[in-house]
Amino acid sequence: MSTEPESSETPQKSAADKKVSRGFSDLEKAAMKERARELKAAKTKAEDEADLLEKIAEMSETDRALVTRIHEIVTASAPSLSPKTWYGMPAYANKDGKVVCFFQSAAKFSARYSTLGFNDTANLDDGTMWPTAFALKSLTAADEKKISELVKKAVG
Repeated sequence: MSTEPESSETPQKSAADKKVSRGFSDLEKAAMKERARELKAAKTKAEDEADLLEKIAEMSETDRALVTRIHEIVTASAPSLSPKTWYGMPAYANKDGKVVCFFQSAAKFSARYSTLGFNDTANLDDGTMWPTAFALKSLTAADEKKISELVKKAVG
């Protein structure tokens, strides 16, 4: 009996599989540090929103245009949500302070697209599987309507 496994039983490892993880990236570490600062700071609702608007102002023109419109949609669709930052990203929390939805700019983690995400506090359940994040490159009127519907359902 041979101790060598047959080639069909053992897949070859790609270069990516062999790459050793060195932990969190600098961008991820920066986001965690921002979150730690957010948790330490006791802020009013107005101060939280000012921080969110400051983060939006720092974004690239493309991301800024997207998130500005999303901010308008979320605040109009769900006035009960409180704007704040979360890991340095614009986010919207429920009355318990739990983040319901957030915007992640493409530049945040050097991604190809921005993301509108919903946390588990969002009431989006639909059967046994449903989307919780959406890639964004631009917004159409139909996209804006869908975002408004999702946000309303998330807090409903």
